[in-house]
Amino acid sequence: MTELSMQSVADASAGPRRTDLAHTARRPAWVGVLCLAMLAGCSSTPDSEQSGAQVESRSVGEQGTAKAPTTADALPKAPVGQPPISGAPIATDQARSGQLPAVLSDPKSLLSRRSVYFEYDSNVVRDEFRPMVQAHARFLLDNPKLRITIQGNTDERGSREYNLALGQRRADAVRQAMSVLGVTERQMEPVSLGEERPRASGSTEAAFAENRRADILYDGEDKPPVGK
Repeated sequence: MTELSMQSVADASAGPRRTDLAHTARRPAWVGVLCLAMLAGCSSTPDSEQSGAQVESRSVGEQGTAKAPTTADALPKAPVGQPPISGAPIATDQARSGQLPAVLSDPKSLLSRRSVYFEYDSNVVRDEFRPMVQAHARFLLDNPKLRITIQGNTDERGSREYNLALGQRRADAVRQAMSVLGVTERQMEPVSLGEERPRASGSTEAAFAENRRADILYDGEDKPPVGK
């Protein structure tokens, strides 16, 4: 074989190997780029989900979850300075049509007490009369068809105009005490009699104290039970 033939054979056999080596050399670079792209895509997805989870976690941690009110929280609170009225209804007998229940005139019942007494020149309901006011409020709540008139009275001292205004303030004070306990305005009518209807005669301090009052009258009554 000639030298030229031998060189051609050598070149022919060496050519494919150089081509394969070049192709093989370029393959890792392409594979590396593909791997980097895949890694970038994979790393971005978990970061986004993780970020979302962290925001939700902060929202729950900072704001908390709403709690349903307990039974104690749902109960209405008593007005400041007043004990809560009993939730148990006051039993009443079956009165005839047009007649008031007998419990209202029963001396053993707190409902038979109808007068709230006041200090001189005052319209503040004293603590000793609040249980009686609360009992009538409970009774009105249990009997929504009943209505009362609250008559404000004064002693004879002072002008007629002043005593009419003071009597109205006393009637309004009792109405307000019942209103905060839930009695509707339509069940109560406060009026003033001023000094026009004294319970006790005379100009003694005992008589004055007896006449400084507000009386609770139910429909059909002209005046409260005697001595109450």
